Amino acid sequence: MTKQTITVIPGDGIGPSIIDSCLKVLDKAGCDFEYEFADAGLAALEKHGELVPEETLKLIEKNKITLKGPLTTPVGEGFTSINVTLRKQFKLYANLRPVLSFKGTRARYENIDILTIRENTEGMYSGLGQTVSEDGSVAEAMSQITREGAERIVTFAYETARKEGRKKVTAVHKANILKSTSGLFLKVAREVGERYPDIESAEMIVDNCCMQLVMNPEQFDVIVTTNLFGDIISDLCAGLVGGLGMAPGANIGSDCAIFEAVHGSAPDIAGKNLANPSSVILASIQMLEYLGMNDKAANIRNAVKEVIESGDRTTRDLGGEHGTTDFTDAVLERL
Repeated sequence: MTKQTITVIPGDGIGPSIIDSCLKVLDKAGCDFEYEFADAGLAALEKHGELVPEETLKLIEKNKITLKGPLTTPVGEGFTSINVTLRKQFKLYANLRPVLSFKGTRARYENIDILTIRENTEGMYSGLGQTVSEDGSVAEAMSQITREGAERIVTFAYETARKEGRKKVTAVHKANILKSTSGLFLKVAREVGERYPDIESAEMIVDNCCMQLVMNPEQFDVIVTTNLFGDIISDLCAGLVGGLGMAPGANIGSDCAIFEAVHGSAPDIAGKNLANPSSVILASIQMLEYLGMNDKAANIRNAVKEVIESGDRTTRDLGGEHGTTDFTDAVLERL
């Protein structure tokens, strides 16, 4: 049987150390992957003179499955976001950001299990119509929503809910003000929801959704929304379970997928053996589930859960005094 080959992008800052931790966990769990490493971000810029080298794009295209550490896009220097570039290049239209409560974190809530599904290629992040007047006094950007894109992401949300045994999908919008773009998204969401009578359909204006997530997050199951709103809501959801260190992300297309730690590269603690590798380990669990390796995914999730709940060698953001390698060793022992 041919081994599954994974493209691995270690990334910047703490990326290489947490990716190394994650690969040890995957190997210990018996996943038996082959790894092909690729550069992107500042590390690639220094080595190759570009943020995303052609060789990296070729490896992503060849292997179809990529595990990615955090990448840094230089701010204010005219560079396009690397993550946006990869999503558009490989048509990764669905962004999945699950948050799940783990006992032992410093989270304010318990029993959170929310999946935010965000349209990944349209809306305000489409890059269309971005202009600044010559005198710098007026800036414009255009949001574009297509019926095809809206139907694709909402259908994906309902299909994912059905596959995972979830009971409710909430479409989040701003159709009361953005009557054209958000209005089209909501109209399509209502139409798609009618095709899934076995799943409860709800809709909520984005500002109310943010308030409700803080006041009563247990009411949410699956949230589906447009690009900008999904970016904000998914980070808010991460805050419910302890922060971005506990929040993985998956970018899914028709035949290609990239799984990632969603937090930043944290250059201030790079090389200091302080980072919590949970986000990228949880992203690898998404990867295993995508590949149908559910038993191994469950084993890793249980190992991480036991470490955090027991406080055994946890990192500082989890209330412990240990670093990346100690936390990793604790997970490995439970596997």
